[in-house]
Amino acid sequence: MRPTVSIITPSYNQARYLEETIRSVLEQDYPALEYFVMDGGSNDGSVEIIRRYGDQLTGWVSEKDQGQADAINKGFRRATGEIIAWLNSDDAYQPGAIQKAVESFEKHPEAGLVYGNVLSIDENSQPFNLQTFKPFTLNDLMAFNIISQPAVFMRRSILEKAGLLDPTFHFLLDHHLWLRILRLAPAVYLPETLAAARYHAEAKNLARTADFGAEAFRIVDWMRSAPELAPIFEHNRHRILAGAHRLDAFYQLDGGRYPQSLSAYARAFWYNPPVILRELHRVGYALFAPLGLAGLRAWYVKIRKRKVSNL
Repeated sequence: MRPTVSIITPSYNQARYLEETIRSVLEQDYPALEYFVMDGGSNDGSVEIIRRYGDQLTGWVSEKDQGQADAINKGFRRATGEIIAWLNSDDAYQPGAIQKAVESFEKHPEAGLVYGNVLSIDENSQPFNLQTFKPFTLNDLMAFNIISQPAVFMRRSILEKAGLLDPTFHFLLDHHLWLRILRLAPAVYLPETLAAARYHAEAKNLARTADFGAEAFRIVDWMRSAPELAPIFEHNRHRILAGAHRLDAFYQLDGGRYPQSLSAYARAFWYNPPVILRELHRVGYALFAPLGLAGLRAWYVKIRKRKVSNL
């Protein structure tokens, strides 16, 4: 008997993309599926879309909540599946994603978390990048090697031990949870494209870029004081701090905050020079973009958008 998989979609005023998200879950080729949509009281037509698919959902609500983490946690508490995940209302699963994740858990009974690659798509669902990853350990994630949330699936028994999402986090709430899970069980990387993450003007990864760094340093303080992580933190202090500053620099640059980005890259270099080698093109862009050189933005976007293969 196949394990039940529970998927939760938190939703708030994303009617433009919500139906594509819902269909990507309901059209999976996996029979033992629970699907909950937890809407935060949308007023943009989202509720009408949810009602249209209501008889295919395990459950849904539309009510005021305390934000994304609260909505997802409500879904977690309702879910009964042995494997659990959430898919935001502007993202989508690739065909066969759930089946592949389940097979990976079955091959790796020790795994607390399985993650794969993620296609980057624009507001019109056109792909422009493929986010590929590597097998990461707890130490790697502590150094802010980021995995893409839409392609992450968790073993419910480990999630229950780790605890639900911390509602005081709004930008790196997923990374904070992955760290708590990896304290208990390893992650397994599945080199398959499992999901698509949408990038658009309203998305928080573009609209609130300056806030990611602040949460990264909150996580640094938490790791420094958490009993299970403190010894690892002290042993890898420079690598971890370099990773936090690099993450801050990455999002500052995406938000057009060039001096702040350069300053953060300089601090990352101070703590661990190799950490920025793979982002030298971004450092160059942060340095020269304020000069308004013609064609520089186009060059940067071309470098940023790597060729997508095997679509």
